[in-house]
Amino acid sequence: MNRQQHTGGAAVQAPPPQSRRPISPAHTDPEQGLTSAQAAERAAAGYANTPVEAPTKTEKQIIRDNVLTFFNLIFVVLAVCLAVVGDFRDMLFLVIAIANTLIGIVQEIRSKHTIDKLTLLSAPKATAVRDGRAVTLPVAKLVRDDIVVFSAGSQIPADAVMVSGNLQVNEALITGEPDAIPKAAGDELLSGSFVVAGSGRAVLTRVGAESYAARLTLEAKKGHAPRQSEMMRSLDKLIRVIGIALIPMGVALFVKQYVFLETGIRHAMTSTVAALIGMIPEGLYLLTSVALAVSVLRLARKRTLVHDMSSIETLARVDVLCVDKTGTITEPGMAVAGLVPLDEELFPVRTVEATLNAFYASTDADNDTAKALKARFSGKSVWKADKVIPFTSATKWSAVTFVGHGTYVVGAPEFVMGQRYADLQETVEEYSAKGERVLLLARHEGPITGGRLTGTLSPMTLIRIANKIRPEAPDTFRYFAQQGVAVKVISGDNPVTVSQVALQAGIQGAEQYVDAATLKSDADIARAVEQYTVFGRVTPSQKRKFVQALKKAGHTVAMTGDGVNDVLALKDADCGIAMASGSDAACQAAHLVLLDSNFASMPQVVLEGRRVINNIQRAASLFLVKNIFSFLLSLITIFATAMPYPFVPLQLSLISALTIGAPSFFLALEPNRAIVKGRFLPNVLKQACPGGLTNLFLVLGAEAFAYAFSFSTQSLSTVSAMLMAFNGLIVLFYVCRPFDWKRKVLWGAMTISMVVCVGWFGSLFSLEPLTLQTGLVFCVLLLLAVPCQKAVLKAMELCSLVHRAFVARLRARSRLKVLPEDG
Repeated sequence: MNRQQHTGGAAVQAPPPQSRRPISPAHTDPEQGLTSAQAAERAAAGYANTPVEAPTKTEKQIIRDNVLTFFNLIFVVLAVCLAVVGDFRDMLFLVIAIANTLIGIVQEIRSKHTIDKLTLLSAPKATAVRDGRAVTLPVAKLVRDDIVVFSAGSQIPADAVMVSGNLQVNEALITGEPDAIPKAAGDELLSGSFVVAGSGRAVLTRVGAESYAARLTLEAKKGHAPRQSEMMRSLDKLIRVIGIALIPMGVALFVKQYVFLETGIRHAMTSTVAALIGMIPEGLYLLTSVALAVSVLRLARKRTLVHDMSSIETLARVDVLCVDKTGTITEPGMAVAGLVPLDEELFPVRTVEATLNAFYASTDADNDTAKALKARFSGKSVWKADKVIPFTSATKWSAVTFVGHGTYVVGAPEFVMGQRYADLQETVEEYSAKGERVLLLARHEGPITGGRLTGTLSPMTLIRIANKIRPEAPDTFRYFAQQGVAVKVISGDNPVTVSQVALQAGIQGAEQYVDAATLKSDADIARAVEQYTVFGRVTPSQKRKFVQALKKAGHTVAMTGDGVNDVLALKDADCGIAMASGSDAACQAAHLVLLDSNFASMPQVVLEGRRVINNIQRAASLFLVKNIFSFLLSLITIFATAMPYPFVPLQLSLISALTIGAPSFFLALEPNRAIVKGRFLPNVLKQACPGGLTNLFLVLGAEAFAYAFSFSTQSLSTVSAMLMAFNGLIVLFYVCRPFDWKRKVLWGAMTISMVVCVGWFGSLFSLEPLTLQTGLVFCVLLLLAVPCQKAVLKAMELCSLVHRAFVARLRARSRLKVLPEDG
């Protein structure tokens, strides 16, 4: 297959070489490898396998991204406008924006340092030959011309050419082709692919940014933004809408105040700046970024490495969790429980033991099953292997041909025996029903060609393999059941075995199992994923299809795995979770890596995601109360003939700080275990609208009283600001429910601070003392705040009911249209 075919017809151009000193490729001896001096020379000359992108931003990038934001630019422009008219007192919002930015920078840098340490500990490693010895190195330390040793589970770290051995390589992550491709001496290996079976050595030819996977990454980054969670997408959309609306509304407000109301340039500018500040959710995006950064930090302390920050939110929304049996439900290690002879006359136990000793002396232990078998059948053998066919998840068997002794096969009885499996089925299922894994050793007459067992098979013995259930597994699965998360067990083992193990682990519905070999079409898979809990004899391509079918059915899917057969499904899942003890390929494909390889830590990861989403939704509603109110009031002010904008920036800075800014940071970082329901933006708007609309009604009421009783502009501003401030405390009261001691302290502190600022330092915030008349207006309107919020909430609920009824009616009509006329 040529390079052009790999990219669907368009060759991927290599980036221009970086500052490299030309060094001729070395003809490296596969047994000796490079010398230390040669490796150092290549690294110094720029031929190291340096990744094209760092796992985290640099400190310079973090500072730049936090300082150079759209809203910070708006704040600077607004501050300049105030400076031009000589109003320096109202620039308090600039101090708050700087404080927010500094908090964001500090938190992100702390998170970066922790993640960098964990990434260094869990960085992928490779076995290279240096100075005639095999050494384990981080893949970033490899250089061009290195000899690298590959085995099952290895990720190919750079482009290479095979020099010895035989491999089965899966290139699906880079080419989309799911079938394993055999590789022998002289064949090319592409970075980004992974080894399914076999072992061998290869010489690295293109490293770092020149490698195939690196070039694909660079090409992809040119046209695609990083993956974002639903919450971040919603915030981006919200900020984009606000950003577009700010400029025309600001211009219209200024023209209205200065030209039509003739308030003077200073007052017109101050009012316009106040309106725009009210519409900006200045700390919301920052708060979200900080909350996610703190979550990454907390997960890191719990030995969970986050490759993709959006996966924190995704995992909290998961309603289906797909798990493998081995390594997740059961402990990674296996042990041979015994043999079940099938023909003691032809194949006595001594012959079986000798065959298995020879078999596992000739094959690599490249998975947990093979390691258990190799440990049990470790006796010396003089048999000489002529041909070895390694195990793959697709065939589910391995075979060895011995000189003078014939060919022997070990694998899943169903796949080895084919149509003759019925001869052994009763015996196999007797042990499978106990939760044991059963393999078959059989003699094969004739050569094996094309990966198919076409000759006569003589069953010799069944090999029973036991796998202990993790002690923490039942509690973990019980937790997910209580949280409404359905668990699907997807395994390559016999479905009866997997079902029994799942039942012992306490997985609900584990008695509902199916043999994946019977699922022939995508339609069969789509039906099965909704009907069954346990899936046995699953191939890697089917695992991927199961995940895709669940997603297509509307589920948010998490997938755990540790082997090469899990890689494709991990990549396609909404959230892929790998065990660090598993293959390099699985760890690199996953969004999260459990560094302790302990599935029991999963509930804590889910709870962290829930804490982030629920708390940010709660905090975001505080921000949007002000934004909804300011937007609607500005719109009304533009078109109302004699209505001035009643606020100045200093008042809104005070209100924002005590009813939004400080409370939101506390609320966003506290524990929250509630199940995440609904979508982010609709949830936030639903919570924010009652408070925002109540603010609008109260301030419009103040405007009406001011017009009727001829209040001064300063009196109107004072009453409006106080109404917005104390209604903000009422909204904060609702947001803090249910109260615990921390929320009581928070609400009490904000209320006392507001009373002190208004009562004793009002003049600093452009507030004048209330007269009897303005005081009565303030009290009457404030008493209407709670009934008004309740009325708005009931109206919204009524609208929601009408909308649902309307949608249901439309759906019912569309169903009737597709029914046959005689139906």
